Amino acid sequence: MTEDELQARLEAVLPAADRHDVFVEECQDQDVRLRFSPMAGAGWTTAALLSLVDTSLRAAAGLDARVSHLNVTVLRPAQAADVISLSRVIRRDGDSVHAETWLFSHAVVEPMLHATATLVRTPWPS
Repeated sequence: MTEDELQARLEAVLPAADRHDVFVEECQDQDVRLRFSPMAGAGWTTAALLSLVDTSLRAAAGLDARVSHLNVTVLRPAQAADVISLSRVIRRDGDSVHAETWLFSHAVVEPMLHATATLVRTPWPS
């Protein structure tokens, strides 16, 4: 999938509250780099960061996937700046996909959050 195709798909399937002005910076094989922007004058809440984790994992694993297991480690507080996510698939096993994502504040220097997950690929409910 190309960056433009993933961008269009994210915009089509994500609820407006979960988009956070998402921008697909890179999409190669099973590695995805996304940029998210906070709302003007707002910082990042834990709930918003978890939404970014979910979006980032699903962008790498497949947007039809649902998180079944999630482990999150917060390494440092989020800054009131763009968040960059680097996500990749670690292993595919039938309908299960094992993936990880790293979140960074503003630049890919020091991560602020790391998450690993198992996702199950299922079709969206009608």
